[in-house]
Amino acid sequence: MTQHKIHPNWKPVFILLTVCAHTALAQSVVDKRYSPEVAMAGVRIAMCQTLCIDGDREGNFVRIEHALKRAAELDAQVACFPETCILGWVNPTAHQWAHPIPGGKPSHDVPRLATLARRYGLMLSVGLAEKDGDKLYDSVVLIGRDGSLLLKHRKRNILTRLMSPAYTPGSGDIRVVQTRYGRVGLLICADTFIQDHLRAMHRLGPDLVLIPYGWAAENNQWPEHGKELASTVAKAARTIGAPVVGVDLVGEITHGPWNGRTYGGQSVACDASGKILAVARDRDVDVVIVEMALPSMK
Repeated sequence: MTQHKIHPNWKPVFILLTVCAHTALAQSVVDKRYSPEVAMAGVRIAMCQTLCIDGDREGNFVRIEHALKRAAELDAQVACFPETCILGWVNPTAHQWAHPIPGGKPSHDVPRLATLARRYGLMLSVGLAEKDGDKLYDSVVLIGRDGSLLLKHRKRNILTRLMSPAYTPGSGDIRVVQTRYGRVGLLICADTFIQDHLRAMHRLGPDLVLIPYGWAAENNQWPEHGKELASTVAKAARTIGAPVVGVDLVGEITHGPWNGRTYGGQSVACDASGKILAVARDRDVDVVIVEMALPSMK
């Protein structure tokens, strides 16, 4: 596992963010959650930018655990992983190989992730394919450090032309969950393209939003394409009015009309104003620690 790296604009090895301003939609307003009167507690978040090989469940689990081990060595409390990082994004074989959530067998994906959460004492957010009957969802789960399933989100903005049969779009309310680190929300990649989804999250008043990405482009569009990811994450943070951690894959799409496009990494963490705090490596695996000050639990 590579050494963690902090955005060049920041000299300290670890970043302490004291969030004092809350940006709501197009207007900047003071948010009581981040006012000086509210006690703040720091949380160390690991952006775990992993290599995903389509269909290689066992190899991808090995790479996830390597990243978790590194995150634990760096004293992380939360570890965030990319979109569909167990079977690969727009991989049609997931229709046969994806597991249900939470899963009824120890060998299923979520119970295995829960075991890793307990082993390393970390809260995890992980993007993965979810099978529910004859439907396949692009999902993300939030797992407590005790292995409990805290929250699940199904991606709503599905790019249906990229896989056949396509993922089923998620439905129901966008939600947040109260955790030991504050109110945490989940979205997935292209969900952040839709202003209504960002506004819905804003109305829930999260303290932190974790977003797995599968940010892919033609080889010759990297590293510049990473700037679009940074812009997308920053806009999401400003609109929601909370810090956002967006974690991308490293690897290649191997199916469908985007076959051959690559995931270029460059995972991004932003504060509530959209200011970029840290960026992970370009087109390489990485574990980056960002320390954020969030409203303490009462």
